[in-house]
Amino acid sequence: MDPNGSPATAHPAPPPAAELFSEERSVEVVAASLAATPDPRLRRVLTSLVRHLHDFVKDVELTEQEWAAAIEFLTATGKTCTSTRQEFILLSDVLGASMLVETINNRAGGVLTESTVEGPFHMVASPPRELGADIAEDGKGAPCLVTGSVTGPDGGPVPGATIDVWQANDEGYYDVQQPDVQPPLNLRGLFTADGDGRFWFRSIVPRYYPIPQDGPVGRLLEATSRHPNRPAHIHFEVSAPGYRTVTTHLFVAGTPYIDSDAVFGVKPSLVREFPTVDDPARAAEVGLPNPFRTVNFDVVLRADGTDQEV
Repeated sequence: MDPNGSPATAHPAPPPAAELFSEERSVEVVAASLAATPDPRLRRVLTSLVRHLHDFVKDVELTEQEWAAAIEFLTATGKTCTSTRQEFILLSDVLGASMLVETINNRAGGVLTESTVEGPFHMVASPPRELGADIAEDGKGAPCLVTGSVTGPDGGPVPGATIDVWQANDEGYYDVQQPDVQPPLNLRGLFTADGDGRFWFRSIVPRYYPIPQDGPVGRLLEATSRHPNRPAHIHFEVSAPGYRTVTTHLFVAGTPYIDSDAVFGVKPSLVREFPTVDDPARAAEVGLPNPFRTVNFDVVLRADGTDQEV
């Protein structure tokens, strides 16, 4: 009975102390709240995330002001994203997370073409083009003939493979960065390999360039005294039925920043020389002015459903 003579209201007993949140048991308590997550993969990922996040907070003894600044930074990163700019991808890139995910999920080994980051500028669909087409819509830059082939791990050709390419111009800008300067879809192309798995197209030699510095990621690089530059490269995304799609780069040998890419994307197997060809007859044959540059990039795909190194 309570003091007024009414029956006493039953209250549940507090949970055992072992189940309450504390600095020492923060991981266990939060992880326990995830134990009933139906999807086992989601449960594993979130539990690991909680463990590493809490260990990080404890390791650096994060202050409330620092945590608020981190949330503000992430909010600003989201607000910077547009239909042609993905600041979160840029953040993932400069922290090395993009390259780590790519490397873990595409352990090439042997003869398979190694992958690298997609980058933040694959934001528009490349236009379908005929083999041999010139993707440099404005005709500016050092002309270059790009050739290559697509094969499986056994060396057999992959006819009809799709080759999606995009690159910066000779000043280091993508078309989406200069909508009032470059033609739409400049230096982009979607090609289909021939019956022998071969492809070729005309382009220009790209230039190294800085990643966008006018947003939160740029401020992060400045705060850590890191340069924002990427070495010159052409993006490739190659796919075919029965094979795993590979997203990769063709890097220009000797370009500045080849050894200090801001997004850690360079792998030695992806670096190529771009020699000069001084041959009027050959230039006329491929439809380029003489002299011109050339490069060959053969791509070897992994058979779909296989994870072993080849």
